[in-house]
Amino acid sequence: MALTPAASVEASLRDSQVSCILTYEPLDTYKITTSVQDVTSGATAVFIGTTRNYFKGKIVTRLEYQAYSAIAIKTMMNIGKSAITGAFRSQHQPHAIQPTMRCAIHHRLGTVPIGEASIVIAVSSPHRKEAFLVCEEILEQVKLKAQIWKREYYEGEDESEAEWKANF
Repeated sequence: MALTPAASVEASLRDSQVSCILTYEPLDTYKITTSVQDVTSGATAVFIGTTRNYFKGKIVTRLEYQAYSAIAIKTMMNIGKSAITGAFRSQHQPHAIQPTMRCAIHHRLGTVPIGEASIVIAVSSPHRKEAFLVCEEILEQVKLKAQIWKREYYEGEDESEAEWKANF
């Protein structure tokens, strides 16, 4: 695993099965999805979390994400590896040939306008059920454990009143 920040990428970690990126650039869902595809996989599940325009009766104008990037990227990598390993333990016999399962977890930082993606998770797997389950597990664990915070800005409110929230 190598930590390789680039100009628009805050942090990234990759190995042969898991790719994690924190970036200030818009997320390319097609590129993320195709990055996990493999000839041993019959399914690819994708979750795209987008900025919605309301929350509890208030009109949201944008979200802003911040992260403790050095720790968050490692947390995301551990989540991805753990989810894949757990899926294989529960789905395959000890002596079975292990097909490839891959995932990508990309999260946007900075300002994310309404309708744009803040997180994209893609999981490829031999079968659809495990792809869906692992994709959902990764999402829930990232929301619970990754050191990423969001701030919601609302219409008609001073920017100083924007609320910081856990990344739920």
